[in-house]
Amino acid sequence: MSGQIIEDDDSENPSPVVGPSKPRILKVLGPGLITGASDDDPSGIATYAQAGAAFGYGLAWVLLYSYPLMVAVQMISARIGRVTGHGIAGVLRLHAPPWLLQGTVVLLLLANTFNLGADLSGMGDAAALLLPELPRWTAVLFFGTLCLSMQLVLVYTRYVAVLKWLTAALLFYFGALAVTRIDWVQFGLDTLWPKIGGGHDVWTTLVALLGTTISPYLFFWQSAEEVEDLHAHPRRHDLLGSPEQADRALHRIELDTIAGMAFSNGVALAVLGTAAGAFHANGMLDIGTSAQAADALRPIAGRFASLVFTLGVIGVGLLAVPVLAGSAAYAIGEARQWPVGFSREVQEARAFYLVVVLATLVGMAISLTPSIDPLRALFWSAVVNGVVAVPVMVAMMRVACRTDVMGPFAVSGLLRILGWMATSVMALTTCAMFATTIWTG
Repeated sequence: MSGQIIEDDDSENPSPVVGPSKPRILKVLGPGLITGASDDDPSGIATYAQAGAAFGYGLAWVLLYSYPLMVAVQMISARIGRVTGHGIAGVLRLHAPPWLLQGTVVLLLLANTFNLGADLSGMGDAAALLLPELPRWTAVLFFGTLCLSMQLVLVYTRYVAVLKWLTAALLFYFGALAVTRIDWVQFGLDTLWPKIGGGHDVWTTLVALLGTTISPYLFFWQSAEEVEDLHAHPRRHDLLGSPEQADRALHRIELDTIAGMAFSNGVALAVLGTAAGAFHANGMLDIGTSAQAADALRPIAGRFASLVFTLGVIGVGLLAVPVLAGSAAYAIGEARQWPVGFSREVQEARAFYLVVVLATLVGMAISLTPSIDPLRALFWSAVVNGVVAVPVMVAMMRVACRTDVMGPFAVSGLLRILGWMATSVMALTTCAMFATTIWTG
């Protein structure tokens, strides 16, 4: 970053920063870092672990080649918020047919609530590994209440700081990889060289991997957080009204998103590699949850690997659950024209906070429902995200490419190509999954 001017938290016209500056870097890494880290939620960890256990290193390439697509989609999401001053749902309300807005919000709410319940379930299972005498339902209630408390009590700037620190929980997975016996040559070859084959199971896992990597709630969250930052930092303005701020703002978004998504996919590769080396290599091909993966690591890779894997599940769950509930509240609130945002007091945005509370409570209820198998809920929540992502991405790309919505900042060039490529890949993979389901059924 030597010699580059970076958007500051308090001003769109900061002084140049020459050389490394850790505090400034931490300020620049905001919505993109938090979004990327929350992508590796317990559902994602379970999905990556299952892919590694079932197929070894064979699907590692998905996480490498999906990276530029993931960066493009999240950069487009952030640009929508920074340019227009509205989140994705708010832009759809202003510039899309009502049926498209309502359909998108309903799909997001369903996917988020199911994902939230699956994540709380995974956190409860992980807590049971650390404290076997603790009832699982107690852990779920504790974690759900803790997540709600962060959102309802902390002021916005403090809340964001807490979320940033929680991203450090993902470092545990690099520790687990370091103490697991890995075939590094095979891991590297399978990461670089794509291989597609097999039947329904492979395509379902591909949809799950893409769905947990390119998830709808991430689009809404990063876009909404760009809008939140406009309120938190008064010298920032939407780019349609203040185009002179564009260079610094878009540069900051690009740096933040590239770094956040690289961190996210690096962790995903670490989890997949750990599962491939510990489970697949030892004939263990089915891992139901992230907590089960942590428990199974103990006799294979040692107590340390098991412990750090478990702590990672809990830490990233505390990050992901508020993001899931918050992105749902942003979408519904913008669609209904409510006051929204964690920068507002509870009494200023009661309906917004009510959605946050209800989404979390419903997720808690789902995680405690006996009829729902927690061993599969995490994996299938990723599949649901993969299916739901397709119509959401189509709607988002259509408005992001319109000059009457985005003005001179409409998505174009390579970013536009990558955005539509990501949408097409998600759609084709989902269609292949359904086709193989019908064929094998």
